[in-house]
Amino acid sequence: MRFEHLVQINDPLQPLLTEVSRAQLWRGLLRRAERPAEFILGLAGATIDERSEEPGRVTLARTLDFGSFRVRDRVLLGDDGSSVTEVEAGAGHAAGRLTIRIEEPQPGSLFLRFVYESGEAGDADAVTRQLREQAYHSADIDTVWRIRELVERGELD
Repeated sequence: MRFEHLVQINDPLQPLLTEVSRAQLWRGLLRRAERPAEFILGLAGATIDERSEEPGRVTLARTLDFGSFRVRDRVLLGDDGSSVTEVEAGAGHAAGRLTIRIEEPQPGSLFLRFVYESGEAGDADAVTRQLREQAYHSADIDTVWRIRELVERGELD
């Protein structure tokens, strides 16, 4: 399964929204990786099991605690404005990947591109696929609103 979509960050047609800079957006994505419980509904807690840094790249190995089950993943954060989360297969879920990339087609015109890829069979019925895509889209909108809240509170400056 593959699902991809864009979320606009700054919208000139909505002047009441606080403008978010590329640097603030990036710091929001870093915070999402390091403190996922602030962004993911139903996540009881998270542990960073390993952290490594190389020039231009940070890697986090995490365990996400959803109460009744745990998910292990690895987040690769690149200075190019990308975040790639690779989820290990586990009991009841397939391996998958979420790529989030900052795009700026014009100065100040920011978007986040979300790309979901899953090892699940591609023959899921249309209704199940549509519900999953709606859930991903909703969670991504929530992520953007959370980043916006953090910017408004001055926590991403």
